[in-house]
Amino acid sequence: MARFLVRTACIILLAAAAGAGPEDRTFKECPNCPDMIGIPAGKFVMGSPAREPGRFDAEGPQRIVTVKAFALAQYDVTSEDYLTFLRATGYQPEPCNRILNMRWRVPDKGVALPPYDEEPARWPASCISWKDAHAYIDWLNQKVREARPGLPNRSGPYRLPSEAEWEFSARAGTTTARWWGDAIGTDNANCNGCGSSYDFHALSNIDSFKPNPFGLYGMLGNVWQWTEDCWHKGYIGAPTDARPWAEKNCTRHVLRGGSWDNVPLFVRSAARVGADESGGEFDYSTLAGFRVARDLP
Repeated sequence: MARFLVRTACIILLAAAAGAGPEDRTFKECPNCPDMIGIPAGKFVMGSPAREPGRFDAEGPQRIVTVKAFALAQYDVTSEDYLTFLRATGYQPEPCNRILNMRWRVPDKGVALPPYDEEPARWPASCISWKDAHAYIDWLNQKVREARPGLPNRSGPYRLPSEAEWEFSARAGTTTARWWGDAIGTDNANCNGCGSSYDFHALSNIDSFKPNPFGLYGMLGNVWQWTEDCWHKGYIGAPTDARPWAEKNCTRHVLRGGSWDNVPLFVRSAARVGADESGGEFDYSTLAGFRVARDLP
């Protein structure tokens, strides 16, 4: 396993140096593991400039952040991925909407149902709290350790991305409001005003739109994505090395990317909101999902 990861890290660094495409930076290390893409190390300006249309005060002040090479899932965790986890563990998520009792239903171990009557397997899993995302990651780490018993005796290896890692990956080397440009354009994402057939109507499959330059699908729109960081109302005092910004007794965490029912100003690389880690807040809970990250040697 150590040789596998060292080789993967070397391939990522060499491929990045040579300007190779995402297909040269991908790996999958166990049957239940996600398709991962190596994200090369780099520096970027995090946050949005004052002139960016739709900017919120929480997106500043801008600062330079240094990011170590790591890996990020090519796609959001899907409905089928999450159902597999629920069937295997019998984990019981809390409702993401307590008024409507909207929840992933697990009548018994081996049986699980999604929040919606009809939920295609390749929709991103939504109605996911920060705690639910961590429960899935704990199970995923157990599965990869079963498949690769030679892993070092430490936590992980899978985790949520930090907020800085997420933005660095979403931008993929760009400095515009969105990786495809400043304007929302047409048919680049799923939101309320993105010009797609899904807009303000339903979720879309995880690969419904073209990937960004890092090869990542669905970084903007469709569902909000949890990060590890505690919610802060701005970046004063934030880390500059891309580690998660933690806070003692934190209960609110950062969501990124916007969702299918948000207007375009939320569907920007710098846009950010905070939500309770246990869920129960309409929109930020019912329309929240996640993707996983992984450290590299």
